[in-house]
Amino acid sequence: MQKLSRRSTVITSGAVLAAVAAGTFGAVTASAAGPAAAPAAVAADAKNKNTATTTHLTLEAATKAAEAALDAAKKDNQKVSVAVVDRDGRTILTMRGDGAGPQAFEAAEKKAFTAVSWNAPTSELAKRLEKAPTLKDIPGTLFLGGGAPVTSKGAPIAGIGVAGAPSGDQDEKFAQAGVAELNK
Repeated sequence: MQKLSRRSTVITSGAVLAAVAAGTFGAVTASAAGPAAAPAAVAADAKNKNTATTTHLTLEAATKAAEAALDAAKKDNQKVSVAVVDRDGRTILTMRGDGAGPQAFEAAEKKAFTAVSWNAPTSELAKRLEKAPTLKDIPGTLFLGGGAPVTSKGAPIAGIGVAGAPSGDQDEKFAQAGVAELNK
């Protein structure tokens, strides 16, 4: 029996795999078209009590809020970054102000995430660390002033985070300017 070269083995193996895949695909296609095909998908029922409708910021609203926060910082001669996240903590947008430090970008996102997660300004949450120091161990959070929740009908729908000013109080003041812009 003659031994196949490495190249021949690879080509032969590839051909065998392709044949098996084609046969499997054909069998799946044939069974899907047969009389035992799956029933059509059930139409979604908007009145179903197992679903929920949520409120989200538009990109336009998030941009207005971030720009208001940057403007407030600029008036105080502060170089900051701003992040706006949705209810699930996913980033809608980030803006890095001119001259903002490299750490500010990520810190702003984490402050926004923390604010929306607990529906509270991050300065208040930082105070809770005295009684529950392990809160700071939750991934993605940052318990420093500078995050503010955005609410609708009392429920959190977004978070605005600002970082880069010398104090969390200033960062939070700028984040609140973003929230105030949404309330106009």
